Amino acid sequence: MENVFGVVMAGGGGTRFWPLSRKASPKQLLNLSGKEVMVNEAIDRLAQVTAYKNIYLVTNCDQAEKMRILTAGRVRAERILVEPAARNTAACIGYAAMKIVHDMGDGILVVTPSDAYIRDNAAFATTLEQAIEAAQTGKLVTIGITPTFPATGYGYIRFTGSDDAAKPVVQFVEKPPREKAEEYLAAGGYVWNSGMFVWRASVILQKIEALLPELYAGLEKIAAAFGTPDEARVLEEVYPTLPAISVDYGILEHSRDILVVPGAFGWSDVGSWDMLGTLHPADGRGNVAVGDTLGIDVSDTVLYSSGRLVAAVGVEDLVVVETPDAVLVCKKSKAQDVKKIVETLREAGREELL
Repeated sequence: MENVFGVVMAGGGGTRFWPLSRKASPKQLLNLSGKEVMVNEAIDRLAQVTAYKNIYLVTNCDQAEKMRILTAGRVRAERILVEPAARNTAACIGYAAMKIVHDMGDGILVVTPSDAYIRDNAAFATTLEQAIEAAQTGKLVTIGITPTFPATGYGYIRFTGSDDAAKPVVQFVEKPPREKAEEYLAAGGYVWNSGMFVWRASVILQKIEALLPELYAGLEKIAAAFGTPDEARVLEEVYPTLPAISVDYGILEHSRDILVVPGAFGWSDVGSWDMLGTLHPADGRGNVAVGDTLGIDVSDTVLYSSGRLVAAVGVEDLVVVETPDAVLVCKKSKAQDVKKIVETLREAGREELL
């Protein structure tokens, strides 16, 4: 068995969880479940298939210091890679692969986001073990989620039948309209794209070199400075110039022989406030309440208090969130649009609220 390394992508802003999520404390650094901050939950899940010492974390400069504090005892400080600028997942994964090959030699990378919720950790570990075995062949492997409803907020992966755990991928499909999503669910042979990947470090670097040569050239410049006094300066100069493209668009959609391992382990990306019911049970009227809250004649509503009492009377389909310096009120069905508030505040120069 080759060495297995975990890579946790932890540089996102989590803007749809504003006002709780901020630049310095985004969603992955929040304890939304009441158990542990999300990034530590992601690290602990990876530790089921590799050693903590083999786990790397990629974050950004705004979050780096808090990330070091919160993950201390799980991830070594030198394993926390800090991006000077956000350049999407191809650069993030390429940077981690270069660093791991330099530090530890080649091996299998298990790449996951830092802010997903997974209910069944044992089933997740089994799925990862199947993907790791498939990646030994030198192929690119992605983890798919067996769909439980016709979701329109996720991309889909279509695969062909196979007796093996890892199935050949036929097509990556963009987020569909509801009628298409219903067709996929009825037809079978489709899974949600989870954004989790398993592959050999050298293989993904070869793919980047072949398909994204400009990105590879920049990563080579950065890697040439690893372990030298110039490492920080070169990273600061080169990284912001790297092409910003996702690994899905840049690599997977242009590659053949991709495999997907379908998994059913209670996954949710918990992408916005309307998904808080994934982490906390709803009452008989569909309400999710966290903290000091009071609802009277309320239905299908999320109430979240960080300190002060949040009270609501006679409302439905709402999200109400209280933090020390901001209050959010929006229709639950518009929870995806909370990121527009962040964009508007940024344009207005309200940095103290970002």
